[in-house]
Amino acid sequence: MAHTTHDNDEYSAARRGAEPDAHGQAAMLLTESLIFGLIERSVISVADAIGIVEAAADVKVDVATEVGESSETMQHSLNLLTAISDSLKLDEPSG
Repeated sequence: MAHTTHDNDEYSAARRGAEPDAHGQAAMLLTESLIFGLIERSVISVADAIGIVEAAADVKVDVATEVGESSETMQHSLNLLTAISDSLKLDEPSG
C-alpha cells in the first residue's frame, strides 16, 4: 500500500468544533483500508476503485436530495468522498 492515507483525518474535530463521530470514523477507515487492500491484491484496479467512489458520490447526492438533507451535511460527505478519490488517483498508473 504505497499511498495508504486516511483522508477523513483532514476533517477533524477542529474543523467542526466537536469530536468526530466514532462510528463514522471507523467506517471510513475500514472502507479505505478495504479499497486499498483490494487494489493491492489486484482484485480491482485503481480506476475501478475511483469509479466506485464516484458512484457513491452520485448516490449520496440523490439520497441527500430525496431525504432533504442539509446542503452542508451533503457537501461534507462529498468532500470526504472526493478526498478518498484524490488519494486513489495518486496510485493510478500513468498512461
